[in-house]
Amino acid sequence: MDFVREIVTRYGGRESGLIAMLQDIQKRKGYLPEEDLALVASEVKIPLSRLFSLATFYKAFSLVPRGRHFINVCLGTACHVRGGMKILDKLERDLNIKSGETTPDNRFSLEKVRCVGCCGLAPVVVIDENFHGKMTQKKLDQVLKKYE
Repeated sequence: MDFVREIVTRYGGRESGLIAMLQDIQKRKGYLPEEDLALVASEVKIPLSRLFSLATFYKAFSLVPRGRHFINVCLGTACHVRGGMKILDKLERDLNIKSGETTPDNRFSLEKVRCVGCCGLAPVVVIDENFHGKMTQKKLDQVLKKYE
């Protein structure tokens, strides 16, 4: 809890720093625990419901623990046409989870996204902040090994 108070203090306890506060908490813990949100709301003097609304509005935030590695599979038009769904299907089979879930060992979380902005590299998989373009099912096996 001291960590959360330090974050609130760093941003002057002002509402204008809420998104940055949530980003810092999530970066440290991997998600936004309810007790941390309650403390931020109390310290900044805003209703907890307003903070939950903010935390659930942005896809970048999570209220449940996520995996150490976050996998986004692009299913925008170019990626979809070039086999993005096959890549997603393979990941779901190999990791034994569906999009929106986390592996039981908390190693990977899997999401599908609509566009990552690099259509020329389609299909694209983003793991953490690393872009892997022109993805194939065979190449996917090699890429995943780097994150184990």
